[in-house]
Amino acid sequence: MPAFRDFNFKLLVIEQLMYNDGTLTPAFRIADCLKAKGIDDPQTYAYDNDLTHTVLAESREHFEALEISAELLATVEELSLDGGLEVYQECSPVWDGEDDLFDVRSLDDLDLLPNLKLIEGVEDCGMGAAFDADVLAARGIAVE
Repeated sequence: MPAFRDFNFKLLVIEQLMYNDGTLTPAFRIADCLKAKGIDDPQTYAYDNDLTHTVLAESREHFEALEISAELLATVEELSLDGGLEVYQECSPVWDGEDDLFDVRSLDDLDLLPNLKLIEGVEDCGMGAAFDADVLAARGIAVE
């Protein structure tokens, strides 16, 4: 299985495959994971345990261990940068988008997405600092 180097880049791919396309299943829900541990409300849990600006351990463990086949990665044609992505809420239920928690730091994982054609939100979102326009253009990837 292909290995990602940048956890936050992997989250963008998971957003597309799991929460948008529905092809990476089952969809992970932090509420279900915490409920199995006797925790009823992910937001209260995050606040009560000073986890408001961090990825919950349960989410990190799940998404880091999640294997995505090369065949499934080849279906990704676009990614979206947006502070409101579902995957971010599953990682950090009270994240407010006001820090760099989910900023992509490297484009090394572009090699895993041979058919990527578009990245939306690069110019509108501070999270796109690593998305060098020249690197993307050289790969034939458009930005919006």
